[in-house]
Amino acid sequence: MTKIQNITILGSTGTIGVNTLDVIARHPQRFRAYALTANSRIEPLLEQCRQFNPVYAVVLNADAAETLRGQLRREGLATEVLCGPDALELVSSLPEVDAVMAAIVGAAGLRPALAAARAGKRVLLANKETLVMSGRLFMDAVRTGGATLLPIDSEHNAIFQVMPANAPDGLEAAGVSKILLTASGGPFRKATMDELSQVTPAQALNHPNWVMGPKITIDSATLMNKGLEVIEAHWLFAATPSKIEVVIHPQSVIHSMVEYMDGSVLAQLGNPDMRTPIAYALGYPERISSGVGALDLFKIARLDFEAPDTVRFPCLRLAFEALQRGDTAPAILNAANEVAVQAFLADKIAFMDIPRLIEDTLCSVSVGEVLQLEDLIAVDQEARQVAMSWIEACV
Repeated sequence: MTKIQNITILGSTGTIGVNTLDVIARHPQRFRAYALTANSRIEPLLEQCRQFNPVYAVVLNADAAETLRGQLRREGLATEVLCGPDALELVSSLPEVDAVMAAIVGAAGLRPALAAARAGKRVLLANKETLVMSGRLFMDAVRTGGATLLPIDSEHNAIFQVMPANAPDGLEAAGVSKILLTASGGPFRKATMDELSQVTPAQALNHPNWVMGPKITIDSATLMNKGLEVIEAHWLFAATPSKIEVVIHPQSVIHSMVEYMDGSVLAQLGNPDMRTPIAYALGYPERISSGVGALDLFKIARLDFEAPDTVRFPCLRLAFEALQRGDTAPAILNAANEVAVQAFLADKIAFMDIPRLIEDTLCSVSVGEVLQLEDLIAVDQEARQVAMSWIEACV
């Protein structure tokens, strides 16, 4: 009899978390939601506890934790409620946990993902910032902890699926000449500079293909999402920036490609639904049902490709530059972007102010070597302060 795998879901009330629970619910004989975590959204977390009866539920806010604890007690549910960042690390590294879905958006997801890696878990990585901020530290933790790392981003998951087994020895040794990261182009693919200067948060949140959280959706609109994925691909597949190319593919059917030295290009195709990479990672190396319908190529009818425009979408250029600079530059980029996106969603800055703020922050904060996690935390805080001062000066 196959042992049921205990899964911790970091960020269970977000899009990735909800989709992960959907896949888990389809395979109750294989997976159990062992721990669920959320920031402060009590109602959806309570509903998830009712349905999946996890051993632990974690929230960051103490008042929210007490509210959830009381509600669970009144309903006779045995889920234990924990509170705070330390609790996130705990449920990511418990001996009973087999796999951790790292789906907390932003820098807040870094510590628990590191805890999972150090504890040797199967890490299903959906948090971009973990690799963007701390690529070397995290990959070292995966190796020393004996963890298994499986990417959840549809693009990196696609690359993982079509990459040869000997890829960890380096792209050249694996016969790979280039990684092709596809991007939908977002809702403003054809917009002019004048139109981009007038973009509202509501317009930017209207992605043509994917249903995602607000932060990732805005990143997709600016192409920063793809820039962060370039940095991730560098660490996941030991690829230099020159070996990573971004291709705009508006249908979002080809999720990414790998070009080989013999001229072959292998691609992973599928409907744009995050349950596909989630199911692949949960079941790996087996294939399990995800609930996603089969791709109808006759309905798709055509596949289009175009080069990205880094003049209209400078965030992609900034990400490549930060990767080239290395050290703490990607962490500075990430911090400034998080602040910028929050400010845009709050109508404090314009859409095209996002790359301006990021570039100015990169120029203002000194880039240094990453020796330990504290180096990243310090530069992250400094970059956020610089970015917030930039916003205050503009208001």
